Amino acid sequence: MAHDKLYLFGGKEAWNPADWTASDDRVRGGKSQSYVECSSSDSVARFHGTLDIKTLGGAGFASQRTTGEDRVWNIDGYDGIQFEITKSDAKKYTFNLKDTLLEKNPENGREQATISYEYDFTASTQAAEDKPVSVFIPWKDLKATYRGKEKKDAPPPNLKNVKRLSIMMRSFFGDQEGPFSLSIRSISTVTQKKDEKQDASTSPYATSGDLEKGTLPTDAQNIQAANQQRSGSFLAPRMARLARAFHVAAAIMLFVWLLKPMSS
Repeated sequence: MAHDKLYLFGGKEAWNPADWTASDDRVRGGKSQSYVECSSSDSVARFHGTLDIKTLGGAGFASQRTTGEDRVWNIDGYDGIQFEITKSDAKKYTFNLKDTLLEKNPENGREQATISYEYDFTASTQAAEDKPVSVFIPWKDLKATYRGKEKKDAPPPNLKNVKRLSIMMRSFFGDQEGPFSLSIRSISTVTQKKDEKQDASTSPYATSGDLEKGTLPTDAQNIQAANQQRSGSFLAPRMARLARAFHVAAAIMLFVWLLKPMSS
């Protein structure tokens, strides 16, 4: 049976900070930090923090996940999940869903890995408190991963038994770092009507797929330009270091050759 909308957080359901907890790269020795800033009287929750990629050599992640190991959401019968964004920094975020949780490893007390279903998105900077931007994520577009690697043979998510939802900021191999902030009015599951299904050329927001295909609305083109600028500023110093390393290696090889005894 299809339904129109089910609010999971925000909207008709008040935000509660107890519903969220940090899951950052500190568990692996990193220094990233994330927070969800909200209260039961707030209509908007702010996911923010700092992404550090230097400690782990270019990697890093900061995320907030739902609390409670025994919580279950039955969201079958909907087309996907929708975020209503009121403010965005044009950075790329990742939505994660899990339908299986295992007992913690008795040897180290850490949570054991299970399959995650994820989707990367970039919200429009046109989002505003009085005019939020909707980011719709179809279930069919979720990508299954295990320990950070795509798992193409994974079954589709069991939408009758969703155990955890999370929002993540990560480096994407050094492409972004530093402060981040995303303000969310609501998270809901929705059923789209036929006239509401838009293609990428008319979508009010940009997804990672749009960025790859180049089919972007005007504001999303600005997002792409900002991402390319960040990418360029990231690569330039690394290319300079690589060039210096090459020159040093060449000088050492020349020095060794000069010290080599000449044959008679």
